[in-house]
Amino acid sequence: MSADVDWSSEREQLLGRTIAELGLTVAGSRVERLTQQLHDEMRARGVPFLPPVYLSDEWGCPDGTPLIGVPFYLADERLERLEAEHAGAVEDDDESMRYLRHEAGHAVNYAYRLHERDGFAQLFGDYARPYEESWSTDPWSRDYVRHILGWYAQKHPDEDFAETFAVWLTPGLDWQREYAGWGAARKLEWVDRTMASLPAEVPPNVVPGEDDLPVQSMRWTVAEHYEDADVPDVGDGRQFDIDLARIFAAASVATEGMPASQFVRRHEHELVVRISYWTSATPTAVRTLVHALAMRADALALRTHALESTTLIELTAFGTAVLLHWHYARVADAHTTETS
Repeated sequence: MSADVDWSSEREQLLGRTIAELGLTVAGSRVERLTQQLHDEMRARGVPFLPPVYLSDEWGCPDGTPLIGVPFYLADERLERLEAEHAGAVEDDDESMRYLRHEAGHAVNYAYRLHERDGFAQLFGDYARPYEESWSTDPWSRDYVRHILGWYAQKHPDEDFAETFAVWLTPGLDWQREYAGWGAARKLEWVDRTMASLPAEVPPNVVPGEDDLPVQSMRWTVAEHYEDADVPDVGDGRQFDIDLARIFAAASVATEGMPASQFVRRHEHELVVRISYWTSATPTAVRTLVHALAMRADALALRTHALESTTLIELTAFGTAVLLHWHYARVADAHTTETS
């Protein structure tokens, strides 16, 4: 039996099992090693509180609770492979550490209630502000650090602090030089002073409850985990025909070119990863668009007519524009709903 057949069988078995029954633990996994690295970095910077890490459905820190949730698939190589098939990629160690430092910022904030300290509201904003999943961004602003996806620090004061903390914590990063002259430098300086003033007494550790979604409470199948309704409604995709005709060419013109649908499918992974990064859209949402583009390119019998790198840049830029319009339309709809 071939390795592909073996994996196909194992894949179906994994998809059919509930996450709770997989027996996943931090101990002995890659997550344990990454957690140790995080704690070592925090000790080196003099942060006395080392937040506990547990396996959950996604990266996160339960609201107001000094815990760090890590995606369950990072604790098992088979699940990492499955995640890569659905999301286009799995977080490597560098990306995982960026997320861990960010979530550590949340945990430290909650453990010491830093949002109640003098200066927090003036620098980061009102911590009590409603939290919205969709938000407007200003790519030109220098009042926020840049750390993880897109302009995430602009989402909410809590995220702004977490991102600032993560930059401050990152080993080898000279944030004084990197952010010299930026408004964000004042936030970094506040974090630096605040971390140096933390009390020696460490807040007690807490354990995740049912509402925090530890893996033991995830009683749905792996397949159900990957069902994602938050995707753009592309319909039959014909609204993209004119744009695709500009990126590619008719078969009668580019007789030697590669079929455009083949090009799109060949570069699906790169498109999903790049567009997801710049738009903060979920990989599933991006993949929905990419599949629609491939389908329409096939229906129109389009072919490539330029350098592969040039075509990929154009297609990435187009996909980014479409997903950003989708994102901002959702922001506008949410705002209308709130004010109506």
